[in-house]
Amino acid sequence: MNDLIDDPLPGQNLPEYTVSEISGEVKRTLEGTFGRVRIRGEVGRVFKARSGHLYYDIKDDRNVLACTTWKGQVAALSVVPEEGLEVVVTGRLTSFGAQSKYNLNVDEVAVAGQGALMALLEKRRKQLAEEGLFDPGRKKPLPYLPEIIGVVTSPSGAVIRDILHRLRDRFPRKVLIWPVAVQGANCAAEVTRAINGFNAFSPGGSLPRPDLIIVARGGGSIEDLWGFNEEPVVRAVAASDIPLISAVGHETDTTLIDHASDKRAPTPTAAAEMAVPVRLELMAWLDGQDARLTHALTSGISTRGQRLRDLSRALPRVDTLLDSPRQRLDTWSERLPAALIRSVQGRRVKLYEAAGALRPALLRRAVDGDRQRLESTSARLNLRALQADTSRKAQELDRLSNRFSDVATRQIDRWRDRLVAADRLRETLSYKATLKRGYAVVRGDGAVVISKQAAAKAAALEIEFSDGRLTLDRAGKPARKPTKPKPGAPDQGNLF
Repeated sequence: MNDLIDDPLPGQNLPEYTVSEISGEVKRTLEGTFGRVRIRGEVGRVFKARSGHLYYDIKDDRNVLACTTWKGQVAALSVVPEEGLEVVVTGRLTSFGAQSKYNLNVDEVAVAGQGALMALLEKRRKQLAEEGLFDPGRKKPLPYLPEIIGVVTSPSGAVIRDILHRLRDRFPRKVLIWPVAVQGANCAAEVTRAINGFNAFSPGGSLPRPDLIIVARGGGSIEDLWGFNEEPVVRAVAASDIPLISAVGHETDTTLIDHASDKRAPTPTAAAEMAVPVRLELMAWLDGQDARLTHALTSGISTRGQRLRDLSRALPRVDTLLDSPRQRLDTWSERLPAALIRSVQGRRVKLYEAAGALRPALLRRAVDGDRQRLESTSARLNLRALQADTSRKAQELDRLSNRFSDVATRQIDRWRDRLVAADRLRETLSYKATLKRGYAVVRGDGAVVISKQAAAKAAALEIEFSDGRLTLDRAGKPARKPTKPKPGAPDQGNLF
């Protein structure tokens, strides 16, 4: 055989293998002997790696078989393995030589029996119910008359035809169909994408956003309807912002999305009936409401007209309403001239009495008294004393002004002396004085250089002396200043 490393030693008939060779022989023997196998057992430990690969165990009462489903195979599984579930797995036996283990590469998983499937369904229902996905408070009311209805179903089945026919009979509406697989491995993923896709539509966009979603499918076995029991579908239904009706299976079929949806319909046809009212019934109801409104308005107008006529009979005639005011006007018109004459005469008498009280002798005596009081008051005002007091206060003001000016001058002189002393101290402490004694300041790249290593790294050095600064390049030569173009030289422009 080509697997032999060397010929067998004398006296020995057994060939020698390397570890890799024997591992390869075991792998080929397993894969060649068993090929594709089906194994029944209970799912044990389940682990999904970050890479997307799925690792789990299939066990019975005595042994455990390690199973692997690669990332590309997970999406094709009709049932995802869960711990405690009894399944039938199909795949190929192989070995992993790096750990001296053999395992089963599984590409198909099926539930072992309907009892196990129902147990898994009940377990999942309790888990999602504990998370609150089935709470009645989360359910949204359905719109009375939606403008656009989104339908998630198979476009080739009888379900969509029943829904469209029922909508056309009751109340025609615009319908958006999102085609999906309603059973099989792709069912759960496609239904989830459809529900999330309808919710992602923006109101008023090029593709209108539905006001209501119907998820529909015909009847079938629990295996056929299993895609609507998957956790991603239930979570998408619970998270939908658009009201949703589930119409999966017949009236006796129940899936998990029935608990999470806003309304459950026993059949797809019943879902269409829940979505819209009957147009003829609505029109009849509107006609009845219109008749009631017309009758109410007519009765109200008639009642108010009768009340108005009753009130008008209790009122007096218009011509009799003006008789009393007209008589009062005539009476006051006759009494007005006499009243004016008496008023003028009374005011004339009062004027004569006031003029008689104003006599010239009395006015003269009053003026003389006021003049005497004025003269006595002016005599008491000594103008000389006022002038002397004013002069004294002016002198006091001049003296205070001179004192203030002297104090201000002395204060400014003290501040000037302190400023000169501080400037002399600054000059003494400044590094400029040190430069005059023969020292220099070295700068590199804008910073002060204090070591040879830093000076070697600098692109250029600048040395400051007491009389100016000198710039050196890396070669130690004075750096040239960039030449300026001569005035009037032609501009060559910029290629960029």
